[in-house]
Amino acid sequence: MDPFKDIRPYHDEEIRPVLDELLKDRDFIRSIASFSHPGLYRWFPSFLALVTRQRLTAQLKNVNDVKSMQDVIAGYMDQMIERTTSRLTNSGLDKLSHDKSYLFISNHRDIAMDPAFVNYMLYHAGFDTLYIAIGDNLLKRPFVTDLMRLNKSFIVKRSLKGRDLLKSSKQLSEYIHHCIDIKRNVWIAQREGRAKDGVDRTDTALLKMLGMARRPEALGDALRPLHIVPVAISYEFDPCDALKGDELYQKQATGVYQKDEQSDINSIVTGMVGFKGHVHVAFGDELALDASMDDEAIARLIDKQIINNYLLQQTNLMAYQQLRDESLSSIPDLSEEGRQVLAALQPATSTESSFNARLAAMPSGVQRHVRLMYANPVISRFADVKPD
Repeated sequence: MDPFKDIRPYHDEEIRPVLDELLKDRDFIRSIASFSHPGLYRWFPSFLALVTRQRLTAQLKNVNDVKSMQDVIAGYMDQMIERTTSRLTNSGLDKLSHDKSYLFISNHRDIAMDPAFVNYMLYHAGFDTLYIAIGDNLLKRPFVTDLMRLNKSFIVKRSLKGRDLLKSSKQLSEYIHHCIDIKRNVWIAQREGRAKDGVDRTDTALLKMLGMARRPEALGDALRPLHIVPVAISYEFDPCDALKGDELYQKQATGVYQKDEQSDINSIVTGMVGFKGHVHVAFGDELALDASMDDEAIARLIDKQIINNYLLQQTNLMAYQQLRDESLSSIPDLSEEGRQVLAALQPATSTESSFNARLAAMPSGVQRHVRLMYANPVISRFADVKPD
């Protein structure tokens, strides 16, 4: 009996059969070919599909278990980081123990790259790589589900309702506790969906779900064995900033934003291949929890670490200053500490020109939302009146 079979990543003995089926999957091969060579694929789809299948078959021929699969993925990740970042830094890794497993609860800016960067840091520091929570809303095609489960991802069933959702939430809670019990590290976002406005806040529903496996224990007692460590990821440039700004603008202007089938795929691809500049991953301190703490108190502990550990990039500070220059009354003033940080800002000419060029390429209505997205980490930390 395997109570987690429908949501867990693939085991060692399942890796090779799944890969063999993927290499026969025409939809998968065509998707990889068109992603790798979008211009040429329009003219030579059959030829590029053939070349892609041959290349993938050669690259994956020695993959027979989870570790060898992760080694291949690490190679791709190294190449992607080289192409799309100017710097990659971290803090707090020295506080983690190799003798423990952790539940990393992270702010969420990019669908694929947030857990990928956390994974990268752990992998190169000699820690076990992550088991990654991914929503079923992203798994539109069968081959996408297989790819995610090959890469140690497990499924969060967000599309269910009523009793089915309750049953699924309990299964998910039990699986996460099971992973920690058997010394596997786990990553999950602090809330469903990305923080498109740049405001990082933990959804208390996530914490209630995590406690379901240990009912009727008090929530603080139930979550303590998970060894929760908050993680703050910051990007100098968010490759999806224009997409997020457009969504927020449309919601403000019309009250709705209609996703299509390609929206999530476009965000994933844009986040992967787009330029990110300096990326920083900050690992916090393991939460000290007790039985007196409810979901809101625990959420505040997580939020405090994420907000204070978030590395404020030059783009965050420039966006805040630009908003203040435009509309002094609608943008919160900063504390004395925040004003000192802002006064010390001396952005590199290349960063300032790149940031302004990004904004100039966006419609004017979108620009303000994007500036706010970049500025909100500054406001969250230093505003005189903190948001609720």
